[in-house]
Amino acid sequence: MLELGMSFSLEQLVIDDVINGMNYFPYNGIEVNEKTIAYESIRKVGIGNDFLGEKDTMENISILSHPPLIDREMIETWVKAGSKSIVDVAHDRVVDILKNIPQRTPLSSSQRADMDRVIKESDKKIA
Repeated sequence: MLELGMSFSLEQLVIDDVINGMNYFPYNGIEVNEKTIAYESIRKVGIGNDFLGEKDTMENISILSHPPLIDREMIETWVKAGSKSIVDVAHDRVVDILKNIPQRTPLSSSQRADMDRVIKESDKKIA
């Protein structure tokens, strides 16, 4: 939210959703084994050295999360694809969401009356 809630960015909401998804990813559990921790590469290259260029690093880089807005390609690939910023990608996602909002059928008068009745009965029980 911007300006103390006086304005709102749908793009920021989409970006925040991706960040929250990344934060909650570990709650599903993370598999830890020799392959996922790149044991062989660490052993070969040595602790404290650069193993980012190793094959299994690239194979395992997306294990931690799959953020739909974040491009993890090399910069050359990103540039060839149009160099879209995360805000531009989020905007495309907002447009797609708004275009594909499912149509809802409003409640009928009798359904609304039934809901009102249930609420009134519950209010009486609580009071």
